Amino acid sequence: MKIVYCILGTFNSGGMERVLANKTNYLAKLGHDISIITTDQKNRKPYFDLDESIKQIDLGINYTENNSSGLLKKLFDYPKKQALHKKLLTEQLLAIQPEICVSLFDHEVDLLPEIKDGSKKIVEIHFSRFKRLQYGRKGIWKIIDSYRSKKDLKTVKKYDKFVVLTEEDKSYWGDLPNIIVIPNANSFPVSQRSNLTSKHVIAVGRYDYQKRFEDLVDVWKIVHQQEPDWKLNIFGKGPEKENLQNQINKLGLEKTLILQEPVRNIDQQYLDSSMIAMTSRYEGLPMALLEGQASGLPMISYACKCGPRDIIQDGKNGYLLEEEDKAGMANKILELIRDPELRDTMGQHAFEMSGDFSEAAVMKKWIQLFNDALNRR
Repeated sequence: MKIVYCILGTFNSGGMERVLANKTNYLAKLGHDISIITTDQKNRKPYFDLDESIKQIDLGINYTENNSSGLLKKLFDYPKKQALHKKLLTEQLLAIQPEICVSLFDHEVDLLPEIKDGSKKIVEIHFSRFKRLQYGRKGIWKIIDSYRSKKDLKTVKKYDKFVVLTEEDKSYWGDLPNIIVIPNANSFPVSQRSNLTSKHVIAVGRYDYQKRFEDLVDVWKIVHQQEPDWKLNIFGKGPEKENLQNQINKLGLEKTLILQEPVRNIDQQYLDSSMIAMTSRYEGLPMALLEGQASGLPMISYACKCGPRDIIQDGKNGYLLEEEDKAGMANKILELIRDPELRDTMGQHAFEMSGDFSEAAVMKKWIQLFNDALNRR
């Protein structure tokens, strides 16, 4: 098959970019003709390695140039950028003539169904139905977020297939005839699991509003007071790093809670840890939990929308806590610290249950979806 993926860029170290790289590499190795069309790459290399056969095309729209602009400038510039985007994307699709074109719910999401290039249009969403409402923005931005959330529902109905990550999220979109659940796959194959003997807890994600790491810092203050030999490593980058570091310094946790830069060998960091913690406000299907589970780590997470409930069976491979229950999360971490046997049992369950998210199983669903869209049997 000839398949095109559309995304803002591949230069970030985020979960969506990792999933795209793994997925396209898998398809390319099967012999499919893969192109990735970006809007804001700016000659930057992909963060995750891509198969040399994958064609990369950047349209140079550069939406992110307006990220720091005021509302009026954004409202003035965005329609012009969208018009240019549609023109250039149409030209590329007519030249490539793909059978399948996939939107990753970026700036092309409203444009793609209108482009008549003959391809089947598929949209996949890597966040939950309520993401836009969970920014916590006020005033005019709250109104805009509410409008865009309602618009999302109208948009996805225009696609041949609409893919969500979890059964939980599917229930929030209503009875759509084109909706299907396909989870993210494990990011990397793990032939062994962590021995869970290190005194390290790991967290992974962007330092931003979504991940709510400020809660995890407060949680760690409680843990550190009772188990001072243990350390927490948070791997990521983002706009909240300075605020988080100031919070860490204020609580006197500089030597026990480290904000680490993203690393390419994150699989080794999981194997060098003994559990994973997550305090997100919202998710799609959190790659950090999938990766931690594949490495045999017990998982402790807020039960946010969406994803943790699809991965964690409370009390079996980890613990689910009500959002903002910092004391409860600290207690569960302390319980696992103090009970190595429980830690090992949960880790073994996590490792075994990670098979549900194997790359082969997930990609089989994607290929079947493409064939269904093309009415192939």
